[in-house]
Amino acid sequence: MLVVGLTGGIGSGKTAVSDRFGDYGVPVIDTDQLARELVEPGQPALVEIARAFGPACLDEQGRLRRDHLRERVFADPASRHQLEAILHPRIRAAMRARVAVLVTPYCLVVIPLLVETGMRELVDRVLVVDAPEIEQIRRVVRRDKVSEEQAHRILAAQARRDQRLALADDVLENAGDFDALNREIAALHARYLALAEAKAA
Repeated sequence: MLVVGLTGGIGSGKTAVSDRFGDYGVPVIDTDQLARELVEPGQPALVEIARAFGPACLDEQGRLRRDHLRERVFADPASRHQLEAILHPRIRAAMRARVAVLVTPYCLVVIPLLVETGMRELVDRVLVVDAPEIEQIRRVVRRDKVSEEQAHRILAAQARRDQRLALADDVLENAGDFDALNREIAALHARYLALAEAKAA
């Protein structure tokens, strides 16, 4: 099976793109969703996070306070690396397990931090969703209800645009023209089906 890794900076439109591929019946594995599952109450990763970052990162029900932890790790690179060391190996294992049971021509794996985490070797192709930085900031502020300063800080903690594009096999421009975006996705879907057929031959 062909495994396509979808990545892009925060606010680039990865979810809109992956949803559109899903409309074509393509299985979509979202590593952010895997991460959320891994930090549910009772999961070993949550226990380790609480041990590393203290009880303040949990609410009264023992659930992860995502806003609190996000603000902390994006303000402190050492804390971010500590969190990644807890989560990333588990995310990799969960992703491999999900891909292993699929029986389809190809699947899409959404990996926001593909460049930063060195997960390139887990996928056959890299699809980058690209958007102007000013548009990314606008989307993040509106969607996540954060300040522009915090949005810039999150963006600065991610790989640079040129680093993502250097790894790209395919690029989708997502500056807001949804008709154009849908046409590009349709063309890529056809291309991936053909590549998957060739790989299986």
